[in-house]
Amino acid sequence: MQKPHQPNPPPHQLSLLASDSQAQQLQMPDAEVLFYPCLFNAADGEQMFAALEAEIAWRQDSATIFGRHHFLPRLTAWYGDPGKTYSYSGIHMEPLPWTSTLLQIKAAIEPIAQVEFNSVLLNFYRHGQDSMGWHSDDEPELGPNPVIGSVSLGGCRRFLLRHKTDKSISKVELHLTNGSLLLMQGPTQHFWQHYVPKTKRPVDPRINLTFRVID
Repeated sequence: MQKPHQPNPPPHQLSLLASDSQAQQLQMPDAEVLFYPCLFNAADGEQMFAALEAEIAWRQDSATIFGRHHFLPRLTAWYGDPGKTYSYSGIHMEPLPWTSTLLQIKAAIEPIAQVEFNSVLLNFYRHGQDSMGWHSDDEPELGPNPVIGSVSLGGCRRFLLRHKTDKSISKVELHLTNGSLLLMQGPTQHFWQHYVPKTKRPVDPRINLTFRVID
């Protein structure tokens, strides 16, 4: 599924609700994870969701798993600076140029992350059967200690993290709310995997943006 690029006017000035004092530092060994459950207000979240749903060139890729091709259970898109290509699970993505909505979200989270992001992977979870399997964002082009700025818009979905090697450490569960920001940085991707499970409960569509720095 792919839509032609339909540039929308940029949303009104975003209202950031969270401050450093409102960040939740997750108590996870071998990790540095901060969660801002209400970075953007509900109205901004709804407006950004509508703009991205319309203007992003969504596609449905297939990945090779044990020698067989499977369509990903979600739609994806890759945007960023020229030349910032990204590859995972046998999928190679060339960046599309930034939209005004993406640039506004990027500018809002960069002072919080203290990182200048040059790319973003978008995932569109259309319903509860769209999901993301266990994985780490540890591809070589992301560098040794990548900073991942994950913005959630739309429906709330469960998000789980598990330690890669120490099974005595309990899984961590979050509910990624509309307008939230999850920052994963430091050694997190070396030691932890994360996961968005399927659900049979009625859930609204969700757009997730994971901002990154490609070396």
